[in-house]
Amino acid sequence: MRAGRAARLGSVAVTHDKPPAKAPKSEQTRTLILETALRLFQERGYDKTTMRAIAQEAGVSVGNAYYYFSSKEHLVQGFYDRIAQEHQAAVAGILDGREKDLTARIRGVLLAWLDIAEPYHQFAAQFFKNAADPDSPLSPFSPESEGPRQSAIDVHRRVLAGAEVKVAAELSEALPQLLWLQQMGLVLFWVYDRSEGCANSRRLVERLAPVTARAISLSRFRVLRPLVKETHDLLQDFMPTAAGMAASGKPRRPSSTPSSSSPNGASRGAS
Repeated sequence: MRAGRAARLGSVAVTHDKPPAKAPKSEQTRTLILETALRLFQERGYDKTTMRAIAQEAGVSVGNAYYYFSSKEHLVQGFYDRIAQEHQAAVAGILDGREKDLTARIRGVLLAWLDIAEPYHQFAAQFFKNAADPDSPLSPFSPESEGPRQSAIDVHRRVLAGAEVKVAAELSEALPQLLWLQQMGLVLFWVYDRSEGCANSRRLVERLAPVTARAISLSRFRVLRPLVKETHDLLQDFMPTAAGMAASGKPRRPSSTPSSSSPNGASRGAS
């Protein structure tokens, strides 16, 4: 009996599932500090939460907290990075699947962002007060925000790349950036949205997606491409990016000079 059992076991590949690898301790500590900060921002407000209080609640030294996050603003940048990473993961099924309809792709990406951001809506206005300051590193146009900004623009680039509507080559860089600006408008609306479950923000997405898709589809016609390009150049010249007005109060270049460079400002100094 035992021999027969042993023979059967010998003919079967026995595998043992390995437990998922734990994140390095440094990453666990970093996550703990960030989670604690977000909780305190919600409970006490951003302005009233100090790095010392965050360190105390997280059970680490103040020096250790500053080792992972050089300032309270850097903590919020960590939050921006997390939102961007979670959004990239959440839209993978939409962007990499069989869905080719541009309206559905735009709708799916924007609704996914609302789903991810929903737990933080209660204290979003706390962040917005600081992000609205053109000199704040929390501004979505700041050099510190370039990682999440570029991540979001890349999502919209993928929205267009996988759609059945083909974009004219000369608009391939302009349209993802314009879609990101549209998302920033949605974020602002969402911050002010006090409807139950932010239902108004979701209704806005439902109405916005087909209109945007139709406008992009019409941009295929050569007669309308100059209008899209002119809109992009106008925003590029006057967008308060790090290399522009947010940094110095002066435009990057005379507004009459068109450019095909990115409107997102200077490259990051050091997501």
